Amino acid sequence: MSSISAGDKSDLPPDATLAALLSAAERGDRAALEACFPLVYEELRAIARKQRRAWQGNTTLNTTALLHEAYLKMVNQRHIEVASRDHFFAIAATAMRHILCSYARDHNRKKRGGGSQRVSFSQLERVAGADSFSEDAADRLSELGDALTRLAQINRRYTQVVECRFFAGLSVEETAAALDLSPATVKRDWSFARAWLMRDMQRQGIGW
Repeated sequence: MSSISAGDKSDLPPDATLAALLSAAERGDRAALEACFPLVYEELRAIARKQRRAWQGNTTLNTTALLHEAYLKMVNQRHIEVASRDHFFAIAATAMRHILCSYARDHNRKKRGGGSQRVSFSQLERVAGADSFSEDAADRLSELGDALTRLAQINRRYTQVVECRFFAGLSVEETAAALDLSPATVKRDWSFARAWLMRDMQRQGIGW
């Protein structure tokens, strides 16, 4: 498949160009995914700035470094399933938070030699939606990220719903629009994903 670049669609408005690139990226065109980033760089930078502002006590990464690490994390995937512009931003926000959580988790393990605390899913939801969160909370979110990787092996759509609802803070209706699903499907997937993650993390001895 030939790649699509922003220049190939220069006669189209930016949103149409991005939609074309995202469509190609979902079909496995890595060059198209790479071409998306210059079109939305300032919006992604704003997301990175918000993620960094939410962080307590971690100055390892500045905004630019976080954005660039998220870019590498996304383009280095063999395949990325992105349903829309909003979903693209949800994936980017998820990648940034995973990066920050990984940095904090590694820092914490060096300080205290590892170990996990039990936590409820409702607590995790409050942490994910908070304006700021601590390094201890990052441990929990990072462990949730590991569980999401396991959930994706069952159905990738479930993890997409979690990315939008949990990490990006989208409403049911916004998630439905981002993923081109009905609100009823989003509600069912969200209910299933929550229950599955709860059971999985219990099996891992992490929560509940």
